[in-house]
Amino acid sequence: MIVDDIKITATAGRGGNGLAAFSRVKFVKGPTGGNGGNGGNIFFEGVADLGALRQFRFKKNYSAKKGGQGTAALRDGANADDLTLFVPVGTVCHNLTIKTDIEITKIGQRELVAKGGRGGKGNWYFRSSINTSPTQFQEGKLGDNFEFRLELKMIADVGFIGLPNVGKSSLLNELTNANIKVANYPFTTLEPNLGVYYDLVLADIPGLIEGASTGKGLGIKFLRHIERTRVLFHFVSAESSNPLSDYKTVRKELETYGDMLLGKQEYVFVTKSDTVSADVISKIKDDFKIIGKEIVAVSIVDPESMEAVKKILNRIALDKKSIV
Repeated sequence: MIVDDIKITATAGRGGNGLAAFSRVKFVKGPTGGNGGNGGNIFFEGVADLGALRQFRFKKNYSAKKGGQGTAALRDGANADDLTLFVPVGTVCHNLTIKTDIEITKIGQRELVAKGGRGGKGNWYFRSSINTSPTQFQEGKLGDNFEFRLELKMIADVGFIGLPNVGKSSLLNELTNANIKVANYPFTTLEPNLGVYYDLVLADIPGLIEGASTGKGLGIKFLRHIERTRVLFHFVSAESSNPLSDYKTVRKELETYGDMLLGKQEYVFVTKSDTVSADVISKIKDDFKIIGKEIVAVSIVDPESMEAVKKILNRIALDKKSIV
């Protein structure tokens, strides 16, 4: 199961205390207390593993270690090791405490999210001409303590969208080695699935329904995954009583969620074309022409139609290379 929205608490390490100490060497009675070490920082680092947020399901609190205490003979305490928390590429890290966001968009991207406390000063630091034997020292400072909401917004080149049971998963299986479970009932796909077609990442987004943008069905949880796809493949089923109405339903939900989704490049496909007559397909195409949309009929059992889909993907791949 993909975990794509979770809250955790991150506490950076406290700085180590400074020390009040004095030399025991004869005729040398000055202060020799060392400084405390700095507390450990906490970083988020991007990884390719889409399921990396699972580690936060049961453990919610993460703390870096405390810095070492200063010791005598002017020896400073050791700085504590940093703590790195790995999150999937595409994660938005919402700092709920100070209301800031950090986006992890690349593998290996490393962001400091909680700074460790500074170590306290030892009594050597407080010596002066009028205070040759200071006894004061500093305690280490507390590290940052923040609550984070980690929200995964998958990064994919092509997002498959449409109402439930329109054949998105079957097509993804046919084009890639995704091996997704498919069946002829709504909501077979309960979480986003990814597949790779040469250099393109394809994402099967769980089916949207009317009212998804207001919290109905499964869709509201996954609408955000569409935000970062470059191209949308919008699927309607040839078996539907009104494919055009189905198309408009999903487009309405995209619009309600955010106008940025409507501006994405979109291809429209009528799936399961092998289950209806050529006249029905022709009627569907005519209906879509009224709203200025050209559609491609596709069936996973029709090699010619699958080649048409692959040609579109190949063009998208070429465009991607030209952008890079």
